[in-house]
Parts: sequence; C-alpha cells; structure tokens
Amino acid sequence: MSRIGKRPISIPAKVTVSISGQSITVKGPKGELSRTFPAGVVFEQDGETILVKRRDESRVARERHGLCRTLLSNMVEGVSQGFQKRLEIQGVGYRAQVQGRNLILNVGYSHQVNIEPPEGVQLAVENNTNVIVSGFDKEAVGNIAASIRAVRPPEPYKGKGIRYAGEVVRRKAGKAGKK
Repeated sequence: MSRIGKRPISIPAKVTVSISGQSITVKGPKGELSRTFPAGVVFEQDGETILVKRRDESRVARERHGLCRTLLSNMVEGVSQGFQKRLEIQGVGYRAQVQGRNLILNVGYSHQVNIEPPEGVQLAVENNTNVIVSGFDKEAVGNIAASIRAVRPPEPYKGKGIRYAGEVVRRKAGKAGKK
C-alpha cells in the first residue's frame, strides 16, 4: 500500500470539493481548480475528508495512487492557502521590476527580458533583486518560477544569475594564474 496514497486529505472550512467520476472541482477563497484524474483510482468523500483508493491492484493503479492523492492535496491546499516561490537575483547591475502584470528582468543581456504570467499567478519584486511568484495552482507557480530562473541560471564561477531562495550553487575555482 502506498504510504502517501493511504493518507486522508482533510478539507478546510470555506473549501468545497465536488466529485463527479474522475473529475474533481475544488473551490476556495483563493480560486477554483478542476482536474480530470486517470482511471485506476477512486475518490471517496467522507464528511471533511477525502480518501483516495485504488480500483484494483494493477501496476498502473499502484503507480497512480500516491500521485493522484498528492495532486488532489495540492489543489485543496492551493485554493485555501496558495503557493509561493521566491527567487533571488545576484550580479552587478542585475535587477527586476514589475510593469503592470509583467516582470521585466535586466540580467546582463543587451535587451530586457519580459515575462508574462498566466492567469492566477502574481509576480512581485522586493528590493529590485527578490522576485516572489505566488498563486493557487502549484504547477503554474513552479513553471513560471522555473522559466524565470532559466532566463539566467546561476553560473558556477562568480555565482551570478537567478536562483531559488536558499538554493546552494556549487562554485568552481577559476583559472590558476602564472607563477
């Protein structure tokens, strides 16, 4: 039995979950998410908890058991609390700013890089070097944060670039000088 899959999902107050077959819609104060889950798992709502169970003991059902439970748990947590990713920009002259909904990055290129977030994702900047990506869909928040980091990933010699908050970049020694 999957350790993750057998844990019940508790539904907080102000969150409603509607299950119709393999489609689940979760509504909460932050927004609304819906997803169609693959066959092989069954969802049972019991008051303020949801249980994810396998339809049978096939390999596909065993593989998807924990995945579907985690996806549903992230949906419930997202519409009730939301998700947030923080990025740090390091480098001389590197900075970010928000213009309207878009994020504008100056990270050493001859041009500014413009990033437009999808619906449900908000971008904020603190101190010109800290970018905060927040929203209620964990997948969308993670994708936008990864695309911002991919604009200028941290390089190993000086550590310049965009990194996640708390990310450790392994540094390399530079060229050895003549003796």
